[in-house]
Amino acid sequence: MTLDEVRALAAWMTWKCAVVNIPFGGGKGGVICDPKVLSDFELERITRRYTAEILPLIGPERDVPAPDMNTNDQTMAWIMDTYSMHVGKTVTAVVTGKPLDLGGSRGRPEATGRGCLIVAREALKRLGIDPASARVVIQGFGNVGGMAAKLMARAGYKIVSIIEFDGAVYNPHGLDIAALMAHRKETGSIVGFPEAEAIDPAEAMFLECDVLMPAARENVVTSRNASRIRARILCEGANGPTTPLADEMLAANHVFVIPDILANAGGVTVSYFEWVQDRQGFFWNEDLVNQRLEEIMVENFGRVVDYAEKHSVNNRIAAYMLALDRVAFAIKLRGIYA
Repeated sequence: MTLDEVRALAAWMTWKCAVVNIPFGGGKGGVICDPKVLSDFELERITRRYTAEILPLIGPERDVPAPDMNTNDQTMAWIMDTYSMHVGKTVTAVVTGKPLDLGGSRGRPEATGRGCLIVAREALKRLGIDPASARVVIQGFGNVGGMAAKLMARAGYKIVSIIEFDGAVYNPHGLDIAALMAHRKETGSIVGFPEAEAIDPAEAMFLECDVLMPAARENVVTSRNASRIRARILCEGANGPTTPLADEMLAANHVFVIPDILANAGGVTVSYFEWVQDRQGFFWNEDLVNQRLEEIMVENFGRVVDYAEKHSVNNRIAAYMLALDRVAFAIKLRGIYA
């Protein structure tokens, strides 16, 4: 983690919120540490100390943190409790992604993966591909990739390959995602899954498929490998998985790119729902959460694609145009206080 990375993520969050038209801005922060070697007690102390340092910056009507890489609902519970202790009352709306018992929202853990599923489905429709026959390759099997794989498999998609940092598995007839998750839980890895063949993770991204979903780290599709991508659709589950040069190459090869600020906006959208519910003190059932998420993702997918067609630009440029238009319009309406 570097300051430049945090700056970039904060800017991305601004445009991500704007492209799905929710009334949040954008901010990011983080701690440089390796959580895998720390105990829960150490992680709690670091989280609480970090929260105490950023206390003046956060609040229900200021910055509202949410979980990202290497954090979870427990981390959010510690932040909420620390903030509440300092202000002398329980303030659940200070963070999102909390446990349900502490004011979390139903559907929040699945939200980013569900958002990816929704926009991938809409892209398949645009290209005239039957989702029931769609072959999907997913890089990353964590909160985003794992949840997207689970939901897509349940919806009838054929997940032919899952790629992780320590290996990749492949089954041309479709992986049993539930069994693969059970195998990873038991062994700590997807490697050695008996119902699939092991393949080189560096080569799995270039399998012929309908949807390729990089859902792990940034800068995985570069000018060195973009020409080898054989997917019809690139659905960016991770933040910034494609470099600018690679983006141009994908466009030249007619790959339909669903940019990250749209594709993975499901998480922040349901974070917004959680914040609304906390402030109302009234909580929605999961069907309502998912219905409202679907409405927002489908509507703004359509707006991005319409922008792309209207202005003869690719989907990424269109998404930024839409987001910038919305932010600029809001600033113009407010005017300048001099």
